[in-house]
Amino acid sequence: SHQILAQRRPWLDRLLSILMLVGVGLLMVGLFAWQFPRTSRYQLEEGRPAPSNIVSPRQISYESELLTEEARAAAANAVSAQYDPPESRVRRQQVDKLTDILEFISIVRNDAYADVETKTDYVQAIAELNLGQESILHILEATDEEWQEVVTEAPLALGRAMREEIRNDENALRVAQRNVERLIDADVSEKALGITTELVRNLLRPNSFYNEERTEEARAEARDKTPVQRISYEQDEMILREGDIVTAQNVETLEHIGLLQGDWDWWTLIRALLVTVITLTSVVVMLYRLHPQTLVNNQMLALLTLSAVIWLLLAKFMLIPHDWLPYLYPMATLAMLLTVLVDLRVGLIVLGAFTFVVLYLSGTNPALAAYAGLGGLFGALVVARAERLTVFLWAGLVISLCNLLVTAAFRAPFTGLSTQQHLLLFLVHLLNGGLSASIALIAYFVLGNIFGITTSLQLTELSRPTHPLLRQLLLKSPGTYHHTIVVSNLAERAAAAIGADAFLARVGAYYHDIGKTVRPYFFIENSADGAENPHEKLDPLTSAQIIISHVSDGIDLAQKYRLPARIQDFIREHHGTSVVHYFYMEAQKQAQEGEVVNQADFRYPGPRPRTKETAILMLADMCESAIRAVKPATRTDLTNLVNKLIDTRVMDGELNDSNLTFQELQIVKDVFLRVLQGVHHPRIVYPERSKAAQPKAAAPAGEQAAQSAPAHKTGAPRNGAVRRHASDPMTAKDAITGEFDVVTTPPEAAEEPGGVEQPA
Repeated sequence: SHQILAQRRPWLDRLLSILMLVGVGLLMVGLFAWQFPRTSRYQLEEGRPAPSNIVSPRQISYESELLTEEARAAAANAVSAQYDPPESRVRRQQVDKLTDILEFISIVRNDAYADVETKTDYVQAIAELNLGQESILHILEATDEEWQEVVTEAPLALGRAMREEIRNDENALRVAQRNVERLIDADVSEKALGITTELVRNLLRPNSFYNEERTEEARAEARDKTPVQRISYEQDEMILREGDIVTAQNVETLEHIGLLQGDWDWWTLIRALLVTVITLTSVVVMLYRLHPQTLVNNQMLALLTLSAVIWLLLAKFMLIPHDWLPYLYPMATLAMLLTVLVDLRVGLIVLGAFTFVVLYLSGTNPALAAYAGLGGLFGALVVARAERLTVFLWAGLVISLCNLLVTAAFRAPFTGLSTQQHLLLFLVHLLNGGLSASIALIAYFVLGNIFGITTSLQLTELSRPTHPLLRQLLLKSPGTYHHTIVVSNLAERAAAAIGADAFLARVGAYYHDIGKTVRPYFFIENSADGAENPHEKLDPLTSAQIIISHVSDGIDLAQKYRLPARIQDFIREHHGTSVVHYFYMEAQKQAQEGEVVNQADFRYPGPRPRTKETAILMLADMCESAIRAVKPATRTDLTNLVNKLIDTRVMDGELNDSNLTFQELQIVKDVFLRVLQGVHHPRIVYPERSKAAQPKAAAPAGEQAAQSAPAHKTGAPRNGAVRRHASDPMTAKDAITGEFDVVTTPPEAAEEPGGVEQPA
């Protein structure tokens, strides 16, 4: 991708690209921020009387944020505070304190030297106890048997009481204190019961404490479990009567329907800018990574710009609060159209961006976004490898089915609708699939012709042998036709191996030599055995111009028969800017002393291959022609010849503009070798039946090889030299090492014996 974007383009092309991007951005901001004016808007204020009756203009059912929030708040408030389980540490601590207090009181009771008043003061000094005078006197006056009952039972009763939950609030503690008496052993005397109850109540403490984290989690869970609250109105149902006090719920309903007079909000513009920047940046980055050709091709950019403008305008007018209109938005058409006209990756990238746009314009309606996005996704996948127009019919059916499934998955938005309304939506979903496919088919022909884009459907038609140009090639230039078939197989296999467009490479190869039908007998593959070589009567420059002219003749025929621009590129670029070397060398031989032969007169006009597919065709055309002429005897000879032919093109810079990497070039070589080995493998020469039985004297190995090889007829070179058969060791060696100049100069077939193309 970096190499493609690094290619130099005129400043005007760059300016046009920037202007198209900026134009789409400004349109998006304007459409996102602009609100449609409505003739029936109202100016209302919450808490004030309604100025007139307001009825619903259509059936409406929407999620009320206000009621939903109120319901969730109520559910959260209904959750009680959460407390930790009772802590045994607190129980043990309080029981130990009570035991110490009882021991101290026992000492005070048994003090023979202290009077009652002094003993009372000692008991009152105990910080944990808050006892009145009467309670203290009961303790001091209790008999030893009664006191022993208190000492035994009080710690047990306190332990029982504090095993139960006592929350750290006053109500919980008072309840626990009231329940102490029932926890004391029933066999205790009445006086001991009263003292024990009083002491235990004084030592009771909270053992369960408020847990804020658990409380918040429980309340959050209650909020999450609260279902969304919906508000529904039938068409013409009264929303507000004149004089009714406007509530927050009324305002929300009218805003959702779009009946409130909106004020200009700067946040609307800011949101529109953010959505635009996010969308366009995402598209540009993904195109740069996945399909960079789009960013350097103003033709494709113009198509994307026009498509974006049309579908943005449709989105603004169709994605409005309405029962069924948003569900007719033909998002799938856009995805299918860009898939068949450009590439599946481009279609899916733009589909993702427009799904985001739908989500924004529909008020973040996930059901509608899923409806539009998934329908477009499956529609694009169906037409991705389209070879027949019937694929659009299947795409429409798939889109309709997808629409129905998405609707079933998002049933919540359609609850509250009548059976008639559900039936209407069902029909709308089916209609969306049919309309999307129909519009895509029509736009495919219209936009394809406007922008001159070659599609797989066009390639399918062009690949049929009944096409007039292919018929002409077969009838007028049968040798070239056979050569074209072999080259197309080579190009297709190589393109598929490196991930290029194999179908385009094959069809482009079919038409690359159609210019030879104008003067077929000036090319060796179309001349009969023993026929006179027409180049013998021409000077080298004229012969070279005839050979070169098959490119311009091919372009004339391509334009006459309205071949797509990408197919015409195969005709223009399959020789690049190489030199017709054979006639260039002949011109130098015939030049007078001191005369300079202008090499530019013998050079193809180009341009060099600018795509991987046309570069592969150049290499396939050259290799097939050279190997057909040279007929290498061994696989090693074949490998060496292919390597030297391709390396020569690389050294001459003919592949510099094609974006082929060296790794891909090696893959192309390997594919060529596998295919050519199968096509041009050595064959056994059988002896004639009449001579097979006659004994022959043994001949040297070299002579046997020469005798076993059939004579190879080619057009006679102008210097009169007779070309030897490739099975001759010297001939094979010469062919590989330079007799035909395949190393030091571009091996232009048509220009020299043994090259890629030979003159007749």
